Amino acid sequence: MPTSPSSSIGSPDPYGTVSDPDIEPALAPIQWRVPAVLFVTTVASILYTAALAGHPGPFRLVNGVSYTVSLLAILLTHEFAHYAFARLHRVNASLPHFVPMPFISPFGTMGAVILMRDRIKSRNALLDIGASGPIAGMIVAIPVLLYGLAHSEITPPAETGITQEGQSLFYWLLKSIAIGPIPEGWDVQLSPIAFAGWTGLFITMLNLLPVGQLDGGHVAYALFGPRQQRISTLIRYSLLLLVPINALWRLAPALRTGLDDRLWNMAGTASIPWLVWFVLLTLLERWGGGHPPTEAGELSRGRRIIAIGTLVLFVLLFMPTPMMQY
Repeated sequence: MPTSPSSSIGSPDPYGTVSDPDIEPALAPIQWRVPAVLFVTTVASILYTAALAGHPGPFRLVNGVSYTVSLLAILLTHEFAHYAFARLHRVNASLPHFVPMPFISPFGTMGAVILMRDRIKSRNALLDIGASGPIAGMIVAIPVLLYGLAHSEITPPAETGITQEGQSLFYWLLKSIAIGPIPEGWDVQLSPIAFAGWTGLFITMLNLLPVGQLDGGHVAYALFGPRQQRISTLIRYSLLLLVPINALWRLAPALRTGLDDRLWNMAGTASIPWLVWFVLLTLLERWGGGHPPTEAGELSRGRRIIAIGTLVLFVLLFMPTPMMQY
């Protein structure tokens, strides 16, 4: 997920270069020490989280390794596509800064960010940098998920204590391709590799939200220009509406059976993620001050098609209920 400053053209950047529209910016030396430490820490965080996931007893290193390698293949491809296109367009960008999150995140990480010290001048460059990560990551995520699904078990769901992954149109399509019809009342018990592939879809969906300086925000700004700010606000508050919708939907059976701990657990785990994400996006919006403007100019025809296709991909990946525990 690349983020950029809102400083004006012509001001000095942290490297000491000047962003002058008539001077091609110099690319700064690569700073690798902090990204390297964060990457190693994130590998350990993902490995530890995956090795313990769903197994309160033994530490299952095999599951941890297969999940970690599969997920990192997706995330690294995503982030380095951003980085490559930033360098191609002469934008000073950092190496990916991975975010380790053991114990809290079920994935062991919150993904990564790339810091861009220069302003992205044109809509064409903004689209290239913003859309390249999700597209490249999906190229890896799709075969990973298909392979993982093909090696997953189909079982009747347990009564309690299971976590249901979020469903999307794209995920449903891939399940149909890899598995075929699933008997009514049964479900896929995701293998570690399949869960890594699903995680890749989920993280891509979040990145493609057309909000602020997320990947989807870059794509939307490249397509719509300054109107993206209104779209960003609308989408952000629409996410907040998913909190009561998910909660009430899961509590609806209480009208017939009465409230119990299982329904409260389902309602909370289905709705709280969107509340957390709304707060996080709001803080990022206030910290970043909205999307930095680009210079005058329109997207090329080919890039306009890519921008529309990328936003359609977001719709196909969207999961109204990201995750729910029974």
